[in-house]
Amino acid sequence: MTAQNLSPAIASGIRLAVLDMNGTTVVDGGAAERAVATALREAGVAGERLEAALAISRRSAGLDRAQVFERLFPDDGAAARAASRAFATEYDRMIGEGCLRAVPGAEATVHALREHGVLVALATGFGRHTQNSVLEALGWMGLADLSLCPEDAGRGRPFPDMVLTAVLALDIEDVRTVLVAGDTAADITSGLRAGAGAAVGVLTGAQGAGDLRAAGATAVVRSVADLPALLWGRGAIAAG
Repeated sequence: MTAQNLSPAIASGIRLAVLDMNGTTVVDGGAAERAVATALREAGVAGERLEAALAISRRSAGLDRAQVFERLFPDDGAAARAASRAFATEYDRMIGEGCLRAVPGAEATVHALREHGVLVALATGFGRHTQNSVLEALGWMGLADLSLCPEDAGRGRPFPDMVLTAVLALDIEDVRTVLVAGDTAADITSGLRAGAGAAVGVLTGAQGAGDLRAAGATAVVRSVADLPALLWGRGAIAAG
């Protein structure tokens, strides 16, 4: 763990964990970035313009993927939508070829949270079809209580909509009993804007501890696998 622990009062009150997917519970070996590059090339983006667009995409880690393409094609909505579709097609192909891996301990963490009475929502910046492809590839359909994408909530990160949608869908009475965990500043910002009691950064994805702390992370841990220990002490998974 690289930041202060959660206070016992917050930790004991957590009733819902909203966990990011890519970079937090799932890693893809850079496949998403390669799929973005393929989509941009198909849209005719090349050379220095391509490198600049990829840099923008990397800085936009954690955001609604469709929104990222809107940023890349600010004056051409049709091109943005076409690039978003091309990305989804290419990423789906890569998923089919086995690019995905669960973060070690991620599945056990979900089970431990649920066994301790904490509901779990898996959230992503990808579209619904892509999220379902990821869940199916990992055998995670039904693993969590809820899965969410920007289409379900209206807006993706850094807006609070997905967190608040999970609160409503799972009948959580107080948003302060929500923990949000993710690997990007957008995850942290989304949780804080929603009023979550804890916004925890993890170091298995796009951004480092400095970026996560600067965004206001309540705590920063090495991996989502450290969440049970953060909440209930070491041995929490075995004890769950």
